[in-house]
Amino acid sequence: MKKHTLGSALLASTFLSAGLASAQDVTLTIESWRNDDLLIWQDQIIPAFEAAHPGIKLQFTPSAPAEYNAVLNSKLDAGSAGDLITCRPFDASLALYEAGQLADLSDLDGMSNFSDVAKSGWSTDDGSATFCVPMASVIHGFIYNAEAFEELGLEEPKTVDEFFTVLETIKEDGTYIPMAMGTNDQWEAATMGYNNIGPNYWKGEEGRMALIAGEQKLTDEQWVAPFEQLARWADYLGDGFEAQTYPDSQNLFTLGRAAIYPAGSWEIAGFNAQADFEMGAFPPPVPNGGDECYISDHTDIALGMNAATENPEAAKTFLNWVGSPEFAEMYSNALPGFFSLSSHEISLEDPLAQEFVSWRSECNSTIRSTYQILSRGTPNLENDTWNASAQVIRGAESPADAGARLQEGLASWYEPQQ
Repeated sequence: MKKHTLGSALLASTFLSAGLASAQDVTLTIESWRNDDLLIWQDQIIPAFEAAHPGIKLQFTPSAPAEYNAVLNSKLDAGSAGDLITCRPFDASLALYEAGQLADLSDLDGMSNFSDVAKSGWSTDDGSATFCVPMASVIHGFIYNAEAFEELGLEEPKTVDEFFTVLETIKEDGTYIPMAMGTNDQWEAATMGYNNIGPNYWKGEEGRMALIAGEQKLTDEQWVAPFEQLARWADYLGDGFEAQTYPDSQNLFTLGRAAIYPAGSWEIAGFNAQADFEMGAFPPPVPNGGDECYISDHTDIALGMNAATENPEAAKTFLNWVGSPEFAEMYSNALPGFFSLSSHEISLEDPLAQEFVSWRSECNSTIRSTYQILSRGTPNLENDTWNASAQVIRGAESPADAGARLQEGLASWYEPQQ
């Protein structure tokens, strides 16, 4: 009888100890649309954090990208959302903050590692509050077939004139399509066209903020000039570019049929897997030799805290780690082409990714001109810029007319432009 009582006591003690141990562990759930990243989180990010922070466990629970906003909103409204929320840039996340569903993280220690530009995708319009820790951006420029360049004796162009000399040389040789981009899907014409080369004309943040303030207009020379350059691209995009889709352009380049690809850095991993030739990259050429250069270093993904989490201190511990150099280097190498937005110097293993990120030390960073504030009304400036860029390249609309159309649409609902 005594043995039975002692055994029961020991068993109860074992269960009690296990219960106390598990009670000390906090599990944080992360909502995300990046289901492609599941293995990276499970194999690299989560083990690294948990090893350094015993007592805090992480679960990465992504949704399908196209369904993420709706799923997340439903969970937040029902009170069933995770502790940590992966944040899209600008208005979608701003709406969650204004609804009281994302916490203000302005005073988080790790936030000091990010510039105002880096935080702009997840800050209030006046910059007084930031509600998500920036994780990564994508950078725009041009990826090229290095073997084609060597074969034709070409060097990376630094000015617009040199850029068109390179394109003309490739066209005259006839071996390659000079540049792979179509206008069928429209968005590439704006994203990899207008907002890729445009910052060199409107001087990045200076012009973007002046447009928001109503101090510059889309009919001003610096906003029309990128359309004038785009109109010249048509001669170098190959036959049938008007009907060419985004996947068509990717295939033309990775199969070695086109020499240059107007790019976002998100292409790097896919191109590495598909192209069997060496690649290089150059930033958007400046209008004139000696001009300051500007790059679109576009805020893309961040991480915020559910205002209703029951584990705010643990969540803040993780978010501070997201702002650390360890996370910056790990994330940037796990996903080449998605670059940490922190101020830390990091080492990248992928040479093409390293080339893109090196431009930050040479050029001024900005974000896509249409993304903050200016696309909240109807007509939508972002979508209209897609169409205008494609129309200009096709020769269906003049650069001046495109600028006038965009300005008229913006002024119809945006008071500072009226």
